Amino acid sequence: MTFSLKVLTVNIHKGFTFFNRKFILPELREAVRTVGADVVFLQEVTGSHTTHQDRFDNYPDTPHYEFLADSIWPQFAYGRNAVYTHGDHGNAIMSKFPIVRFENHDVSISGPERRGLLHCELQIPGRSLNVHAICVHLSLTESHRMQQMQKLCKLVEDTVPAASPLIVAGDFNDWRHRAGRQLAEGAGLHEVFVQANGHPARTFPARLPLLRLDRIYVRNAIGHAPVVLPNKPWSHLSDHAPLAAEIEI
Repeated sequence: MTFSLKVLTVNIHKGFTFFNRKFILPELREAVRTVGADVVFLQEVTGSHTTHQDRFDNYPDTPHYEFLADSIWPQFAYGRNAVYTHGDHGNAIMSKFPIVRFENHDVSISGPERRGLLHCELQIPGRSLNVHAICVHLSLTESHRMQQMQKLCKLVEDTVPAASPLIVAGDFNDWRHRAGRQLAEGAGLHEVFVQANGHPARTFPARLPLLRLDRIYVRNAIGHAPVVLPNKPWSHLSDHAPLAAEIEI
């Protein structure tokens, strides 16, 4: 018997609009809820910030992933990647299914860019095999991205059972379209928009998407009805257009 779950991936830009002009995390939470996703992959999520609460009236007193999850996603995991004077940010996964294990893997190469792969194992009711979910945010530098994708392939090889369903989603910054071949050969991953439409989705910048930066890859699963979420309200809420898809396992 097959089972289907809905996934969403979005780079939330630390809860601010483009150019950091306005803090819009409460609006973003409402928009994320309307998608009805079972599992949400988030990039650029703030874990803590000691000064923003004094500057913005609507700034939550909890980590942003907890604020977004609220009562909708009872399970969440956070991978802290970047740490600075006033706080930290990284990747997060929110899930309606139990997260039985999670680990954040540092794949930073060099320089100021800090990057990570957040790997969660999800327990699906009535299924013998757990679903593995990896939230990705790769470097802006191509040579670093290639190395990070090698690390991703090694992570999959070492920690994900060959028969288990696997979903890898996030901001790949892969504007030169090098990821598809490398991830197919190295980890058996296939991108859901490529399978449906022949090419990845345009997601950046959200107001007029030109670059195909964000992806949803699967293994031992089938992607159905992948969609780029509409310009309104999303182009106001993030500089990346979010992606959603039904994943059959």
